[in-house]
Amino acid sequence: MTGDDAAVLDDPVGESLRGHHAHLARRIGRAATYLPDVSTFAAVPTDPDATDWSDLARLLGRDAFADLFSSPATPPSDWEPVFVLEGRQMIWSGGGAPAAATHAAADGTHIVELGAADVPDMLDLVARTKPGPLWPRTRELGTYLGVREHGRLVAMAGERLRPPGWTEISAVSTAPEARDRGHATRLVTELAARVLSRNERPFLHAAEANTGAIALYERLGFTLRKRVTFRGYRTP
Repeated sequence: MTGDDAAVLDDPVGESLRGHHAHLARRIGRAATYLPDVSTFAAVPTDPDATDWSDLARLLGRDAFADLFSSPATPPSDWEPVFVLEGRQMIWSGGGAPAAATHAAADGTHIVELGAADVPDMLDLVARTKPGPLWPRTRELGTYLGVREHGRLVAMAGERLRPPGWTEISAVSTAPEARDRGHATRLVTELAARVLSRNERPFLHAAEANTGAIALYERLGFTLRKRVTFRGYRTP
């Protein structure tokens, strides 16, 4: 895959909403966002004008949260900043597909696919581990996998943004009591293998301060594509 093929990763939210996730999108004009309870990510064109920002404000509503993710576009001055977080965008550079991790681990746990009935447990795990936002319908973005111990969900990872030719691995989380058992490695490896098997390429994002996660991803074959700034605003 060439550098030009990766250009869609400069606008992963917009590319996803216009393509693979179009059925989960709301839009006015050139502004778009996900359906409620799927994601708060919103997108404007890479060259937004005043009409685009007005359309996004209408789409979201007054005093609403606009998560612009890694978009470098700056909204009008009456949009209130909510957060700024430095991060990294990392892409798979490990060559061929890694060995799938569907086999049982040494502790007897198995990787399972998570469905609608698992959403309460998924939301609970995210609340305890804070890997990033997860909503009741986020799992509709792609496949989510988990590990259960004695019936309790203790680790999870899933597919999120889907720009053409790529799938983002996200929501990588492990409960404190289940860490250092290789769950995150197994889940990310399994998801990467599935993405590669459909001739797409995995990518992911990590907060710059999350050095432990970055080190894990580097060991698994991900490399830095570029540094990004995650930003959120409140509409006027």
